[in-house]
Amino acid sequence: YQRRVRENEKENPQVEMEQFDIMIGQLKRMKPRQLLQQAINFGMIVASALMIWKGLMVVTGSESPIVVVLSGSMEPAFYRGDLLFLHLPPATPVRVGEITVFKLHGKEIPIVHRVLNVHERPDGKVEFLTKGDNNAVDDRGLYGRGQKWLQEKHLIGRVRGYLPYIGMVTILMNDHQEFKWLLIAALGFFVLVNREQG
Repeated sequence: YQRRVRENEKENPQVEMEQFDIMIGQLKRMKPRQLLQQAINFGMIVASALMIWKGLMVVTGSESPIVVVLSGSMEPAFYRGDLLFLHLPPATPVRVGEITVFKLHGKEIPIVHRVLNVHERPDGKVEFLTKGDNNAVDDRGLYGRGQKWLQEKHLIGRVRGYLPYIGMVTILMNDHQEFKWLLIAALGFFVLVNREQG
């Protein structure tokens, strides 16, 4: 039995190479017009995805309407890989207990944490302090030097819903760049090679 399993493992690369050769053959047999049509179809798919993203930005009021949880700092509320849906209603004050997504100056990746405390300044502006549910201390150590509170300008959105573990593909692509480029190349190649059978 083990010998058969080993033989099958050896055959799989051959099968994959044969499939790749078939796809290359299909690509070579395509006329320039068909190839151009497939490239246009691929461009339309990319453009549609961008339009959907921009539409979500307008509807939600958030610069990033969908984010993926990248760490375990919000467990048990959210786990690594959960996909969060954000909303940023204008002129709505931040409340204690809300789960917010914010971006700090000089840091590329947004942070998902709960509002721990709200502070109203004498000039009427509201500031807030955050903390991860699974963290022992508040986020002041993450903020900039001398910064004790977050302001509205740091806010990207407030969590309105989530889908568990759907964002694991994004984490895989970030952790393993070769996986990302392989997936993009495979999708692009698939769109170019597959054509409608009429």
